[in-house]
Amino acid sequence: MSQTGIYLHIPFCRSRCSYCDFATGLYQSELTQRYVNALVKEIEWGASEATSVDTIYFGGGTPSLLLPDQLDQLLPTLKKSFSVTPTAEITLELNPGSAGAPGDAETERTREQLLSTLVRFRELGINRVSFGAQTFDDRELARLGRSHDVQAIRDTFQHLREAGFQNISFDLIAGLPGQTLDGWTRNVTQALEFRPEHISFYLLEVHAGTPLADHIKQGKQPIPDPDLAAEMYEVMLDRATAAGYEHYEISNLCLPGYESRHNSKYWMGQPYFGFGCSAHSYDGSRRRWSNERDIKRYLELVESAASPVVDRHELSAADSRSEAMFLGLRMMKGINVKEYEELFGVDVRCEYREQFDIFFEAGLLELDGDQLRLTRPGALLSNEVFAAFV
Repeated sequence: MSQTGIYLHIPFCRSRCSYCDFATGLYQSELTQRYVNALVKEIEWGASEATSVDTIYFGGGTPSLLLPDQLDQLLPTLKKSFSVTPTAEITLELNPGSAGAPGDAETERTREQLLSTLVRFRELGINRVSFGAQTFDDRELARLGRSHDVQAIRDTFQHLREAGFQNISFDLIAGLPGQTLDGWTRNVTQALEFRPEHISFYLLEVHAGTPLADHIKQGKQPIPDPDLAAEMYEVMLDRATAAGYEHYEISNLCLPGYESRHNSKYWMGQPYFGFGCSAHSYDGSRRRWSNERDIKRYLELVESAASPVVDRHELSAADSRSEAMFLGLRMMKGINVKEYEELFGVDVRCEYREQFDIFFEAGLLELDGDQLRLTRPGALLSNEVFAAFV
């Protein structure tokens, strides 16, 4: 039996980034406490002491804006409601300079408070941090609407190490408007100098309705160049693998033994429960469900003792096979075709013969023994590959 992961969506930020289309809102102390209280209720409703949980992930938003006392409400509730393993991976997403409720301009005192808060997070059981650096260029950070600068990245990373964190992940974004290959190469070099245990790197996606999409439409920012972004992807892989990082998933690298155990559940079809507005859940077999996206509506539902679930979906057998393909192929080790046949009773090489012929000839997929996987060019063009299995 697969162990279960738990995801908690914390939707509050100090400011909204220009590219963001997540379910988030600006931090308000009173609303945040209401939200934490609602999360406690929802977790208690979903309690199952027989369910073994080995990963917990606080995502958002900026979960590190929670006060230590608020995390101290949530983590004990989770441990009381589920069978959380002693070695569980417990991740908190964090933006530079953001730990505890937003404060005033940086001073020596607030830097001390930041370190103190990080130490408290560690004491409460947080043992992994996903750190939203995004870029090491102050101009690019400003254009993205980020609330930090490069110095805050350096300071916060140092504070994390001082607080005892030995599992830190950096987020980086390639293909930003106006970003050059030289600029991206400097980003990669600086990130690797910190030697975080994990690096997630993404090619910028421009979502309709975001400020960034509007700025590009109005000509205020240049249209991202997909060919340049592809070159940036190659630079990231070349530099990071040469530095000892393993490319274990399309957009993720790690030092040996530091894969994201929680995110790997999504790609490997393992079960997870989601709590909070817009959170999604999967039973590991056929059932998916998701919560109300709007923060205030979510609160109204939970505070009135109504379920926040607004969508339920039962996967068909064909849906399950399709998901196993396009999610499993995100992992660079790929899919074991014999295990696929044992699970679904279908030979994947026969089921998708036409697609495979095209992708093998194009050099996007390869079969090594029983392992079907993307090639490096296939990883770069993965969306085109996955579309064939949907």
